[in-house]
Amino acid sequence: MSQKPKVAFVCVHNSCRSQIAEALGKLLASDVFDSYSAGTETKPQINQDAVRLMKQLYGVDMEQTQRSKLLRELPPVDIVITMGCNVSCPSLPCRYREDWGLDDPTGKDDECFLEVIRSIEEKIYELKRGVENRVL
Repeated sequence: MSQKPKVAFVCVHNSCRSQIAEALGKLLASDVFDSYSAGTETKPQINQDAVRLMKQLYGVDMEQTQRSKLLRELPPVDIVITMGCNVSCPSLPCRYREDWGLDDPTGKDDECFLEVIRSIEEKIYELKRGVENRVL
């Protein structure tokens, strides 16, 4: 069996959307790919609304297993998913790249967060199918 592809979820601060994607990737698709996240800048902590909602929805405490990281801390990756930075999205060498175009819910209400989390969950499943079917 060949090695699982490594997927990097990337956005500028690596504190919210990319962290949610890393957590959901690990939870929902770790049998198919390895999930990482990073940014061009870091924050001292993961977005607290994201942490709270991920605990409520999935029982996942992102603060226990994840932290805000810089791109240079990533291993070489096969797939790069950018979250929709609306600024210069960081570039990493990879064999496949996709932008999910998600709005940053930071500072917004829970409904905005839940919408983003649901979108990420859906996209994780799509990505998983793509990898399983060797489309990506």
